[in-house]
Amino acid sequence: MNRRRLVRVPASSANLGPGFDCLCAALALHVEVEVEETGRFAVETDLQIARDRRNLCVRAFSRLHPVDDFTFRIRSNVPLSGGLGTSAAAIVAGFVAADSLFELDADLLALATEMEGHPDNVAAALHGGFVICADGRATRLDGPAGLEAVLVVPHHAVRTSQARAALPAELPMGDAVFNVAHAALLTLGLARSDLDLIGRGLRDRIHQPRRASLFPRSVELLERATRLGALGATISGAGPTVLVWTHYESTGAVLARLRGEAEGWADVLHVCFEPQGADVREL
Repeated sequence: MNRRRLVRVPASSANLGPGFDCLCAALALHVEVEVEETGRFAVETDLQIARDRRNLCVRAFSRLHPVDDFTFRIRSNVPLSGGLGTSAAAIVAGFVAADSLFELDADLLALATEMEGHPDNVAAALHGGFVICADGRATRLDGPAGLEAVLVVPHHAVRTSQARAALPAELPMGDAVFNVAHAALLTLGLARSDLDLIGRGLRDRIHQPRRASLFPRSVELLERATRLGALGATISGAGPTVLVWTHYESTGAVLARLRGEAEGWADVLHVCFEPQGADVREL
């Protein structure tokens, strides 16, 4: 019988406002990869992604084992661009599949971080929940019950390289202190299930203001999120997707208002924060 694995990996939203490159949350949108030992290499997918050995999932798998005898079947309901961790999910899926098939017990976080270039998205994809990345390690915590999210995904993407180039090499001390304080508030709010602290902790003065010219509509929505009934909002990763934070009692009303606000330029998705990280099953 051919060896087969099915890997399911969540999307993710990095930075979470003040937590630039160190805070991330898993989201209940998923990349699914079925890997089967068929005796030939192939990538089968309806997605607009590479179908050869350049494919990120394939590249990750190949770092642990040759791919010549394996077929990769890839499905996803995650928007391919916009800052929702699709590359991290694909990388994690490839490493998890190979690690499971060959019982390697590899350091998947280190491998995925090296390939992705930063740990936040891959850590959330691996572990689920909310993660804090520091010193080469990821610390996970669960979010409060009832905390939900609405994604506003613009139709026009922004290149990550552009978003990175918009940031200076040095920052004013006041901005750094502001972000340390608000990242602490946000983390404490998540740990205590305190929605008021979470809302207060979402503010940022490092990356979002400096990237505002790349996605002005997203930033305008960010600034008006509380007036629309949300706890607050953050730019997801390098943008331009907006992660709007809500409590379940107000999600319906916020969702309706956001659909009106985003008509014609963005898609609006109701999602949950995902407690489950990468999952692999033998088929």
